[in-house]
Amino acid sequence: MRTGRMWRSIPAIAFFMALAIQVSAQKKYILTAKEAVDHAVKNVTDIKNLQIDREIQVAKNKEIRGQALPQINGALSATHYFSIPTTLLPDFISPSVYGVLEKEGVQNGSGNPIVKPTGDPALLPAQFGVPWQASAGFTFQQLFFQPDVFVALQARDVALRYTEENIKAMEDSVRSNVYRAYYSVLIAEKRKVFIEDGVTRFEKLVKEQEVLFKNGFAEKLDIDRTTVNLNNLKSTKTQIDNLIYIGYASLKYSMGLSQADTLILKDSLSSELVKRDILDTSGFKYEDRNEVKILNTVKELQGLDLKRYKLQYYPTLAGFWNFSYQAQRKQLNYFDFNQPWYKASYAGLNMSIPIFDGLQKPARVKQAKLNLEKTENTLDNLYRVIDFQREAAYNQFRNAVTSLDVQERNLDLALKVYNSTKRKYELGLGSSFEVIQTEASYEEAQSNYFQALYDGVVAKIGYLRSLGRLQ
Repeated sequence: MRTGRMWRSIPAIAFFMALAIQVSAQKKYILTAKEAVDHAVKNVTDIKNLQIDREIQVAKNKEIRGQALPQINGALSATHYFSIPTTLLPDFISPSVYGVLEKEGVQNGSGNPIVKPTGDPALLPAQFGVPWQASAGFTFQQLFFQPDVFVALQARDVALRYTEENIKAMEDSVRSNVYRAYYSVLIAEKRKVFIEDGVTRFEKLVKEQEVLFKNGFAEKLDIDRTTVNLNNLKSTKTQIDNLIYIGYASLKYSMGLSQADTLILKDSLSSELVKRDILDTSGFKYEDRNEVKILNTVKELQGLDLKRYKLQYYPTLAGFWNFSYQAQRKQLNYFDFNQPWYKASYAGLNMSIPIFDGLQKPARVKQAKLNLEKTENTLDNLYRVIDFQREAAYNQFRNAVTSLDVQERNLDLALKVYNSTKRKYELGLGSSFEVIQTEASYEEAQSNYFQALYDGVVAKIGYLRSLGRLQ
């Protein structure tokens, strides 16, 4: 029996062990908005991939540098000729023999002197070499000048800078997304507090009306009307709860966190935060924007590309040195050290001179020039886009701050009106309908205030980003 109970308890033990492992894998983060942004910059996948691109470019730079360094290659070869190649040689023996016979006056069997035959000399087949041959050595080569390698060496730092500027541009985008998500959650949580206060007020009002109804001082209609508004407010609270849940999920994703992690926001949000630390735009430079830096780097790379195509009219020059030992054997005995190996060594220069390539080089040069011109046009247009963004962001932010001030005053005024109406109702000088109306006005003022607060935060983020100063 005990054994059976033990086996039945194993699944429960395994479940709790798995649950404990899962809980231990979860992490808890308590972060300010700036800390959330810094965490995102280090953990978002897009930035990680761009950082990998930078490491790839570093490796490519080393590869390019390697092409300009000496190249040393070893070579080993062994050959066996089943039939030694035959070479046809002019018959240099017969003319010499006939010359001697003719000089000595030797006659043939007919008594005639032997003379050298006329016509083309015969060809004699001859085989040179031995069936077993081997070679071992190395070649040293140094590139002195090659257009594409020469320009690639100049472009190494520029290409690396291009990858770094792409990282910074992506960081700007991540910062903007995280700030928006962070503050939207704060606003939703703050609005939830106001709604919960409203629910508490309505619940208190319903209880007061029920007491008045029992004593004959209120109508059932008043209770029903207040209950409807209470239920609507509870429904709004449910929607806000769902909005907060989605907001946290979105913020975790923007930061590169697991959805299982716990995230607590340390910052608080107020209109003063929106208006604080507004930077002066007088010192703005286009180069403050990472998009401009990227295009300037692209322009520099394309200029080097144009230079590369122009240099293709120049010759390529390389030097080399070869050293080797060769063995020639009648039998397979390369490792018989009593047999000699014959040394061979030579050095030289290789120059490749371009003469005519079917007009490919002029076509490449023209394409590079046109691509460079396109980038210059894009850069000019980007300046105009930035001017528009700055102007629009500034006006939007200014209007958002003005609207926020108005809605903040309206919120205070609506609260005062509600408190005054509620006091009159408690003194028996007003109706519950007036209380419900002023409560609805107060809720509307809250909604307008929080919308203005969100618009102000978003406008400030866009304003700072248009200046290239979003940190």
